[in-house]
Amino acid sequence: MNNTIRALRTARGLSQEALGSALNVSRQTINAIEAGRYDPSLPLAFKLARFFALHIEDVFDDGEEKLGS
Repeated sequence: MNNTIRALRTARGLSQEALGSALNVSRQTINAIEAGRYDPSLPLAFKLARFFALHIEDVFDDGEEKLGS
């Protein structure tokens, strides 16, 4: 799943460690999500979106065409 976590994190000057700490996950988890090697659980995806004050769809994209488009 595509995501904008790296861009959002770096735009705020956060390290992977700092973001992981804020969300109670490891730096390695943040790294794996950013690299696309790991899709977060739904609760973690929502936590990430809320952290950046965005809708989940603004952070994650499954690459499929939106319905009704």
